[in-house]
Amino acid sequence: MTEAALPIPWLAADDETTPLPDPETALAEPNGLLAIGASLSPQRLEAAYRAGIFPWYSPGEPILWWSPDPRAIIAMGTLHISRSLDRALRRLDYTVTLDHAFDAVVQACAAPRADQPGTWITPDMQAAYSRLHTVGLAHSIEVWRDGALIGGLYGVSLGRAFFGESMFSRATNGSKIAMAWLCAQLRAWEFHFLDCQMPTEHLSSLGAQSLPRRRFLLALAASQRHATHLGPWTLDVKDYRHD
Repeated sequence: MTEAALPIPWLAADDETTPLPDPETALAEPNGLLAIGASLSPQRLEAAYRAGIFPWYSPGEPILWWSPDPRAIIAMGTLHISRSLDRALRRLDYTVTLDHAFDAVVQACAAPRADQPGTWITPDMQAAYSRLHTVGLAHSIEVWRDGALIGGLYGVSLGRAFFGESMFSRATNGSKIAMAWLCAQLRAWEFHFLDCQMPTEHLSSLGAQSLPRRRFLLALAASQRHATHLGPWTLDVKDYRHD
């Protein structure tokens, strides 16, 4: 298919001024595809996330921008902690940090897995989020055991919204422990929600709800009326059940 035949706009790779389209104009199939091209500069990424748009593409493809309908979020205070996860959290045979090993977390998320031999976290994506981390907008949470990184996740924070990008586990419950402590910290800072992007069965088991895109965009707009909590972040909650 040629560029001219596509019903979505193409942006030049060096285009930093043309705004991405209104998310409500995204395609229904594939769900949420909105635009192609542009760059992964910090300015472009910040504007995209504030508008409810994120990049997601495979190696060899141009940059693809998405705003799916529905959208999965975890509202603060609604994370579901199962009995088995609660037992793992209570054991405290681990330590948790924020923004101590951002690049290592991203690389771990990008590593091929048995159920996912490829990755969408390309070297260009890794470099882009590393730049966002440098300016204080992208963050990681790390779970350690005996000095080894056993789980974590990373994402982008703007206003009072956290946009989760990816997570990984090298030990049972590694990523879920990270999620529990991150949500506790976000709740302490009065964040509104954690964006999970696409609904999945796994996310539903953690308490994620699916919002129609229009409702998500309204919630996002409300979250962006607040100042951004810039990094580097420090974990200051003492309990993963923070109230």
